[in-house]
Amino acid sequence: MCGRFALTLPSDAMAQLFDAVPSNALPEVPNYNICPTNLVHAVHTLEGQRRLVAMRWGFLPHWYKAENGGPLLINARAETIAEKPAFKAACRERRCLIPATGFYEWTKDEDGNRLPWYIHPTGGDLLAFAGVWQDWERDGVAHRTCAIVTTGANDAMSAIHHRQPVTLRPEDWALWLGEAGHGAATLMQAAPEDAMAFYRVDPKVNSNRASGPALIEPLET
Repeated sequence: MCGRFALTLPSDAMAQLFDAVPSNALPEVPNYNICPTNLVHAVHTLEGQRRLVAMRWGFLPHWYKAENGGPLLINARAETIAEKPAFKAACRERRCLIPATGFYEWTKDEDGNRLPWYIHPTGGDLLAFAGVWQDWERDGVAHRTCAIVTTGANDAMSAIHHRQPVTLRPEDWALWLGEAGHGAATLMQAAPEDAMAFYRVDPKVNSNRASGPALIEPLET
């Protein structure tokens, strides 16, 4: 799964990288501890134009009667996304990219302590997670919400977790965003074995209140 990530690239640089028109209201960066229900940067295509916007991380299906009206859907499994009632329409019609500098996963030691790892791209400064999005509104409260698509981990990543987010190469962005015809389902697979590296980081990131660049520094042993 993917339950926490970091983003350090400035918004204007992201807009340029994705060739997207930026919204006037975007989350603050850098953020080294992006958590579920936070606003995240996302790129989607509307009326033929890529837009860099803010979305609430935590997909809200239209039938939820409140923000906490069901399970918190931060991830969508690639293997079932096309059939799950919550995601099947979004998978066809509302796909997005969610930029990240890196993300966190956890293992446990023999005493059950959670040990955080930071995973980052080996080439370049940014990951583009595959995502899906959904508008939700109830009683005057409105959100544009999203979930990150995950798939089974490759051999390298399986050393720390059995799932990983689907990450997309720049040449695949147009297909995922619906700008280049059909076939986006073929993109929902694990990254190549050498696409990411990872290292242990300080357990203070276990708290969703932790912040600052020290969160992604390698743990000194």
